[in-house]
Amino acid sequence: MIHIENLEFTYSPREPMTLKGINLSIQRGEMAALIGQNGSGKTTLLRQLNGLAKPTKGKVVVAGLDTSKTRVSEMAKHIGYLFQNPDHQIFCQTVSDEIEFGMKNIGLPEDEIKQRAHETATLLGLSGKMQAHPFSLSRGERQRTALAGVLAIKPEVLVLDEPTTGQDYRECVKIMDIVMDLNKKGVTVLMVSHDMEVVVDYAERAIMLYDGKVIGDGKTVDVLWRKDELTRTGLKPPQIIDLAIELGNYKGIHSIETLFEAIKKQVGEQHKQVNKKAKLRHSGLDPESP
Repeated sequence: MIHIENLEFTYSPREPMTLKGINLSIQRGEMAALIGQNGSGKTTLLRQLNGLAKPTKGKVVVAGLDTSKTRVSEMAKHIGYLFQNPDHQIFCQTVSDEIEFGMKNIGLPEDEIKQRAHETATLLGLSGKMQAHPFSLSRGERQRTALAGVLAIKPEVLVLDEPTTGQDYRECVKIMDIVMDLNKKGVTVLMVSHDMEVVVDYAERAIMLYDGKVIGDGKTVDVLWRKDELTRTGLKPPQIIDLAIELGNYKGIHSIETLFEAIKKQVGEQHKQVNKKAKLRHSGLDPESP
């Protein structure tokens, strides 16, 4: 679904490359997280995917479309893009108009636009805000308004730049559960997040960026266990992985449940060994007995 080949990018010929030789493929239906410190090139890479930025060198192909040869309006039919700052994305006079704008832009029938807008607003808890001006809403509500406009298009690829910004814990879980449900229905998802708890809970794959280069790519749990590389990128592993690393010998642990089971198993094995030695000592067969 996403194929990036030898991608290099600079905002100006007089500036150094922001992206340096990126090679990356994301299959249809994957859910991947792009992680790294501020300035590592994450947002710049996302902007390549819908043609908002064009490669200086190399190639970016999304949903079969070469971004350097395809109009942004055409890319928008296939790719939904949520900005990190909703205030850079919303501009209509009402929440209803904001949600409907993208659908009108790609030429959907009016009755379908109204139906999708209603369904999406309900899904994101905005049905009571449809006639409100977006900038009268809270930061979290503005983020959900921008997301509603993206989801209403029903894109094949969903690109999310910090989708849980401004949300409380309950809203964060709700948004990510919606994204997860879309992914299960076949939507390809690539998200940027600094929240490693969100990354480990929802993304099956993590791609680590540092200084415009991919320095880690694999199963999320494996990538987040590479504490030295995370530290190099200014990130910390999720608390449960950090605890498992400190306790030692719990490679691959990524949840409270799996850590509890691993400790219980280890304690059980130790208990068996203690009982075995006690029985041998009692019978006089323990060579270490006096």
